[in-house]
Amino acid sequence: QVQVVESGGGLVQAGDSLRLSCAASGRTFNNRAMGWFRQAPGKEREVVATINWNGGSTYYANSVKGRFTISRDNAKNTVYLQMNSLKPEDTAVYYCARGLFYQGSSNEADFGSWGQGTQVTVSS
Repeated sequence: QVQVVESGGGLVQAGDSLRLSCAASGRTFNNRAMGWFRQAPGKEREVVATINWNGGSTYYANSVKGRFTISRDNAKNTVYLQMNSLKPEDTAVYYCARGLFYQGSSNEADFGSWGQGTQVTVSS
């Protein structure tokens, strides 16, 4: 059973930075894509950023391009989301998920083993 645990959320002001971490268990971490998603109150969950199995390919939603960076450390079974220049509209619960395949994807259906989420709140 794969477990995915997010951490690093919190309350920050607009313009601040946060780094989210996602620790995943299981021997297949190194050969699966990973992704960060978010769900704001009253909205559907949306993809934020994804990364392929070796970090060589990434995808970003237009709303976070240039501000967020996804990375992974396969030696630590951990994926990160560095969030800079945060905006109030970034407020959401952020979820980490392990991909079903090695290549990256922007399709939520290509991800399983979801974490419980970590709250990020950005005040104006």
